[in-house]
Amino acid sequence: MTNPKALLDHFGVIPKKSLGQNFLHDPQALEKIADAAELMPEDTVLEIGPGTGALTEVLAKRVQRVIAVELDRRLEPIMRLTLAPYGNVEVVFDDILNVNIPELIGDQPYVVVANVPYYITSAILRLLLELPHAPRRIVLTVQLEVAERIIAKPGAMSLLSVSAQFYAKPKIVTRFNKAVFYPRPDVDSAVARLDVYDRPQVDVPNADVFFRVVKAGFGQKRKQLKNAIAEGLHMEHDEAAILLEAAGIDPKRRAETLSLPEWAAITRHYHASVQST
Repeated sequence: MTNPKALLDHFGVIPKKSLGQNFLHDPQALEKIADAAELMPEDTVLEIGPGTGALTEVLAKRVQRVIAVELDRRLEPIMRLTLAPYGNVEVVFDDILNVNIPELIGDQPYVVVANVPYYITSAILRLLLELPHAPRRIVLTVQLEVAERIIAKPGAMSLLSVSAQFYAKPKIVTRFNKAVFYPRPDVDSAVARLDVYDRPQVDVPNADVFFRVVKAGFGQKRKQLKNAIAEGLHMEHDEAAILLEAAGIDPKRRAETLSLPEWAAITRHYHASVQST
């Protein structure tokens, strides 16, 4: 009994829309996700949102160790049944945002595979990418719209895309029709792969200052950049305009049009101005 609907019905578990629960059941889709992770036999995988354990099984057959973190304890008997044959799987029932990942993983290299709802994608990505010992790769199954936001180019950038691309090189690996999930979601999904850099690809004083500037810029995204920066960084509007011009940025531009190197230039000038006062 490996079909998610059959398992959920058998154990009396009704999927919760509030948790974004849509369970993958298509074998080819599961294999595509595992393939996207480019796993090695000696690898450790941190799986976020294993659900009924269908993808966990595929991963367990390919790697040395799988640590699966699941929020919904109602799925415990299902996962106990599904994963009984696999001694290399450890299941942790907790909110991934509360889990001590370094303690869980140790110091070995690892890959993250996750099937997460829209509302938590940004928080999970920031958590993983900002870890002192970050994963070497993250493979996310998310709504297609979210995957497209992660890989966006200047003109359609957001805080999510800037955050992801600061730390990693993202791409969409494949797209999934609604039919590969139970229950069917309202939208199509995609698998996004993020190959994590050893260090950020732009030159900034530190990540905290960079994201303080970026958050300020996107804090008032309908406004011109000089106004958003002024409000977000508690500066006079004239000061913000001077800062942007010093960085080679037209103060009338909007945040979504800027590239990572342009955000980095603003950050360096902002940091220098703060240091000099």
